[in-house]
Amino acid sequence: MPESPARPSEAPASANYVALGDSAASGPRIPNQVGAPGCQQSDANYPHVLAEDLAVGSFVDVTCSGAVTENIVSTPQGTSSGEVPLQLDAVTPETDLVTVTIGGNDIGLVSTAVQCLTFADTSATNVCKDRLTAGGVDTVAAAIADKAPSWGAMLDAVAERAPDARILVVGYGTYLPSGGCFPTQPMLPEDADYIQGSITAMNEALRTQANEHGAEFVDTEPSSVGHDVCVAPDQRYFEGVVPQNPAAPLHPTAAGMAAIADAVASAVRAG
Repeated sequence: MPESPARPSEAPASANYVALGDSAASGPRIPNQVGAPGCQQSDANYPHVLAEDLAVGSFVDVTCSGAVTENIVSTPQGTSSGEVPLQLDAVTPETDLVTVTIGGNDIGLVSTAVQCLTFADTSATNVCKDRLTAGGVDTVAAAIADKAPSWGAMLDAVAERAPDARILVVGYGTYLPSGGCFPTQPMLPEDADYIQGSITAMNEALRTQANEHGAEFVDTEPSSVGHDVCVAPDQRYFEGVVPQNPAAPLHPTAAGMAAIADAVASAVRAG
């Protein structure tokens, strides 16, 4: 597909900002929870922090826990508190700044990570990576390749609704250090590296789609190194399997959301 025209390089003053995305953006369990209960959205999530930092003129946050790409563009999302509209409905011709974090649920990222949890440190059949790459087929990599075109199509749909908007695709962070930290977090070293490697692969696919469809990619992996699920709770940007901060397991903490917002704000200001 030919590249879309480049978006404006700077967010206008008093921007009209719309935030799209899944639980990595909505902030489940982080106080204070706002909006539709089923979306598990926090007023300390990165879109809210970013909106305050940039002093935007208007702000609409339609991020929702459990969202997949189709819930942005084509299929209203069912939640525990009822159906929510397409996220794209929040985008208008007046929108001039959009952030979107999506893809993790498309490829079953958290459910795959949960499959890899174990409390047994020695077993020839217990390496999750081996199961997920059996027969020479990496099932997560295949899911990323399958879903990537839908991310590009979603970005085109956002740009069509808001042709003057600057669109930033916000990636997923460094959840796990090299080798993990078994048994502090119950995942074997090979599996920790496989899961974080899969996150990196998803980010690269998101970056490619952003580049090819007139959007920008904000890489949050570098800024979250050393703030993974293995460090002390007060240093974590992402919670572990058993949360020690008010955040969902394997999701950003309030500190993580603030750091992501800072990375996005820096990208916006850099132009």
